[in-house]
Amino acid sequence: MKADRLLSILLLLQTRGRVPAGELAERLEVSTRTVYRDIESLSASGVPVYAERGRHGGIALLPGFRTDVTGLTTDEARALFILAAQGAHAALGLDEALGSALRKVMAALPAPHRPAAELAGSRILVDPDRWMGGPRPAVDLDVLHTAVFTDLRLRIRYRHSGETRLRTYTVDPYGLVAKAGTWYLVADRRGRPQLFRADRVASATLTDAPVRRRAGVALAEVWQQLRRQVEDRPADVRVTARIRRDRLDLAVRILGGALTGPPRTGDDEDTGDEAGAGNDEGTAKGARDDEDTGTGWATLDLAYPVLPAVRQLLQFGDSLEVLDPPEARQVMAEAAAALTAVYAADTPSA
Repeated sequence: MKADRLLSILLLLQTRGRVPAGELAERLEVSTRTVYRDIESLSASGVPVYAERGRHGGIALLPGFRTDVTGLTTDEARALFILAAQGAHAALGLDEALGSALRKVMAALPAPHRPAAELAGSRILVDPDRWMGGPRPAVDLDVLHTAVFTDLRLRIRYRHSGETRLRTYTVDPYGLVAKAGTWYLVADRRGRPQLFRADRVASATLTDAPVRRRAGVALAEVWQQLRRQVEDRPADVRVTARIRRDRLDLAVRILGGALTGPPRTGDDEDTGDEAGAGNDEGTAKGARDDEDTGTGWATLDLAYPVLPAVRQLLQFGDSLEVLDPPEARQVMAEAAAALTAVYAADTPSA
């Protein structure tokens, strides 16, 4: 453990330069006294390391000192060769750089670790894209990528979902995020965080003005905030539906975030008595629940932000029936009637 800690200190100092002893202690989860003892051990072994006292002091290596030791364990070497977002490197024009970097890492690895790293790269493949995602529009990340790394403000012409006209914004980029094969620009607009899909950016132009990010705020923090805004949107319309069990797996995959809990198959629960008490509508629902128990149906609990959104369930045809609330059943009935009217014109008369 001490050898591993000494190597960690060496690599941190080589990467960061001067580092306060307290920060090293926090990173390594040891006491400051232990850090100073480790520094003495490094110095005794010939590493030119020294400590400076005072407010701006810290621990550092003599200028120019470098070590070729990678310090990688077998598991760390495997992790480097199992790279999840392979498409991300291509989109950023870094495929060749990635291959070159991995070859250099392989050459630097201790000989005993190389077979495990090579095997991991050939036996494990992570594809970040969803099934049946369909063709994706071409995305030009060059200007966005440049803005992120040069810390310049960016002027974009952007099309919001459901709109045809373009809007012009001046934004302060934090970075780019690839999620499930889709690229997003994370930026502040007028001091507030906002998410922009890269494939909806019609054009992007760098300005000469430096970026104006909020002090102390990093990309990961802004992304989590925006992600929560998307995922935690209020869903006030609660819907209960039943679906044929042979379509259940497909429904779970497609409906995703609309589901508020696991499907209820009726195998482990009592149905009918309480649901049927109170009114005729409840009685009808209770009767259905009795029919569902042990048969080819399962019950789904869903939530939607607005009532018209329940039309999503039309794709399951007569394999799914909305049970509650009555307003949702009405929306489904009206939508089905409208579809019938569209296609009735093509039905040959008797």
